[in-house]
Amino acid sequence: MIEKIKETADFLKNQIGSKPVAGIILGSGLGGLVNSITVEKSFDYNEIPNFPVSTVEGHKGKFIFGKLEGKNVVAMQGRFHYYEGYSLQEVTFPVRVMKMLGIEYLFLSNAAGGLNKAFEVGDLMIIRDHINKFPDNPLRGKNLDELGTRFPEMSEPYSMELISKAKRIAKDNNIKFQTGVYVGSSGPTLETPSEYRYFRIIGADSTGMSTVPEVIVARHMNITCFGISVITNLAEPEDPNLATTHEEVQNVAETAEPKMTLIFKKLIASLD
Repeated sequence: MIEKIKETADFLKNQIGSKPVAGIILGSGLGGLVNSITVEKSFDYNEIPNFPVSTVEGHKGKFIFGKLEGKNVVAMQGRFHYYEGYSLQEVTFPVRVMKMLGIEYLFLSNAAGGLNKAFEVGDLMIIRDHINKFPDNPLRGKNLDELGTRFPEMSEPYSMELISKAKRIAKDNNIKFQTGVYVGSSGPTLETPSEYRYFRIIGADSTGMSTVPEVIVARHMNITCFGISVITNLAEPEDPNLATTHEEVQNVAETAEPKMTLIFKKLIASLD
């Protein structure tokens, strides 16, 4: 694994001009942030040694280097998922590579189902914590000591400092936001009514099929994390006969994306 990470990082280092300070992972329908990046170099995932390839509609599959708000960044326009058949080590491989390239911060977005009854479709939820309901952990197996400790501490998976900044940014720009706990599970089926109720009982406010493995691996390497869920559907919609579709999720995400982009941009501008 270490050899593959280094091989991929070296391939990219030889083609980019500067070290990125922040990595960005963009979820379904949330790739519009790249339009704000002054792109210096862009790679399709299939051009990068050892990279998986995204197979999900709404995930374009590009690794983009450039400047955002004066900071060097690398952005994943589309991510990988456990339900695509990849192991969690493969899903999180790009996070390992981004660390080797120099990132100190990781910004993540996802499209999520709303569990909290106070939430509405289109809300932004700043993630303050998560629950791992994947059937595996990306750190299972031999520990990579040069990347992190065997038992990483997870009392603050998402930076409280960045969360506080994000709340101020949202308030200053009249952006409605929620704060809550995200539960990640394997998918690809959307949740049953009983699963929605179960996730709510155990303390989750939103649910999705990503983000948790990436944050676990990032914290293992001491990367500071910040995440936002875009609430694209509700566990208890007003019309119970209205089924959630992936197309609906994408449409809502694309509508809410500019508000998320503004928060991400201002947070990145504030980085030391």
